[in-house]
Amino acid sequence: MAKPSLAYLSAAFVFLSVFSSLSARSPNPSLYDTFLHCLTQHTNPSTQLSNIVFANTDSKFPTVLENYIRNARFNTSSTPKPLLIVTPLVESHVQAAVICAKSVNIQLKIRSGGHDYEGISYISQKPFILLDMSNLRKITVDVKNELAVVQAGAILGELYFRIWEKSKLHGFPAAVCPTVGVGGHISGGGYGNMLRKYGLSVDNVIDAQIVDVKGNLLNRKTMGEDLFWAIRGGGGASFGVIVSFTIKLVPVPETVTFFRIDKTLEQNATDLVLQWQQVAPTTDDRLFMRLLLAPSGKTARASVVALFLGGANEVVSILEKEFPLLGLKKDNCTEVSWIDSVIWWNDDEAFKNGAKPETLLDRHLNSAPFLKRKSDYVQNAIPREGLELIWKKMIELGKTGLVFNPYGGKMAQIPSDATPFPHRKGNLFKVQYSVTWSDSSPAAAQNFLNQTRILYSEMTPYVSKSPRSAFLNYRDIDIGTNSFGKNSFQEGKVYGAKYFNDNFQRLVKVKTAVDPENFFRNEQSIPVSPIKA
Repeated sequence: MAKPSLAYLSAAFVFLSVFSSLSARSPNPSLYDTFLHCLTQHTNPSTQLSNIVFANTDSKFPTVLENYIRNARFNTSSTPKPLLIVTPLVESHVQAAVICAKSVNIQLKIRSGGHDYEGISYISQKPFILLDMSNLRKITVDVKNELAVVQAGAILGELYFRIWEKSKLHGFPAAVCPTVGVGGHISGGGYGNMLRKYGLSVDNVIDAQIVDVKGNLLNRKTMGEDLFWAIRGGGGASFGVIVSFTIKLVPVPETVTFFRIDKTLEQNATDLVLQWQQVAPTTDDRLFMRLLLAPSGKTARASVVALFLGGANEVVSILEKEFPLLGLKKDNCTEVSWIDSVIWWNDDEAFKNGAKPETLLDRHLNSAPFLKRKSDYVQNAIPREGLELIWKKMIELGKTGLVFNPYGGKMAQIPSDATPFPHRKGNLFKVQYSVTWSDSSPAAAQNFLNQTRILYSEMTPYVSKSPRSAFLNYRDIDIGTNSFGKNSFQEGKVYGAKYFNDNFQRLVKVKTAVDPENFFRNEQSIPVSPIKA
């Protein structure tokens, strides 16, 4: 499985040396002027458009670019830089940017929060313009109708905070990381610790706004049901520019409960994991129990991190019967409001130090570690001998961990073709391979990338097959990339089948209808039909 990634990285290395030198020079003066002139022809002239367009010679360019780079692997002097960055303030700026990028025939990359694990939203092997959506962050909450309209550049922390401002009894099922951008998160599926009760983020979207390849601003009615289906889990950047989503708020109780319990191998962690696999996907759908597996010196540790939409006494009673090996006691539990549970899941130390909901508004600009993530799905419980081999390999590698996210509940009730996200009934849990480091040397990067690939290989017997499925929002170029040459459809099918299973073909059909010339593309976007290619 590593071959596509090695090819990608080799090509990127050669390109980086050439393109970085190009990026360091003054841009073609005519490009900035031409683009700016084009914008003035297609948007409100009252806006000072030079304030939202940055050439790479502009003193503000590095800050604007680096603010939303969330993986330090892609924040180096040799990383390809955009020719221009456009930071729209209103919808018409997005429309004009699409029209103008198309008119100069330069690729447009779209970034909302910058959390694409492979940096695909803000780097490219070809000259490109970056459309940075971070200023489009308006959020309107309507508690009476239990709705919110949230723009693509808002972060989830802002969404959670704005909901909390209006209601202490509502929330939204999305990621536990508050700096994730709404546009990419929801259009890629979007999951969080309420998915067993309420499903994915996309299962709670009722309308959207998107700018299409012609620069039209469309809503659900004007885009049609096929495109509306595609952008709820198929990745919005393949089809246009997501401007906003209209979402359904979900009820949350006045009191929720969280807990964390850790056990090492010497404390029977293997038995714990065996029982967790039976309980976590089948228990009360108000209970989400994430399982973290991590090496710890010469041993390894299993940690159950949980959210229960209810009180401590009730969850203790449930797990005494269903999960006795966990040994949960009321003393292990903390009862809080839903918004405080959001703070704890993001940063337990901050919670202990009294962090307030306002901390969710912090975008933590230009702050990123080095990281690599991968994903898998488990459909049959991993046996004891398998777990023992996995522990052994994790300890040998030294740093890479696994995160098991249980499904079941609402996830098993929604048909696999209801949205492009297909991983529903039949999946016990999703696996995330996770390694984060601070050493900036290429040797360190190669070491940790290799660790994830070795552990991924070790997991092969225990995960889904034909295809070996993956989660789009855990972007992973190891599973294939697209050069958009004559074999574009076949290249796209390699990763597309893993991300979307049987829904891939319908996504191709939608893509071919709405963007037949494949203007909106990235290294893992949906290709057009080979008939139209």
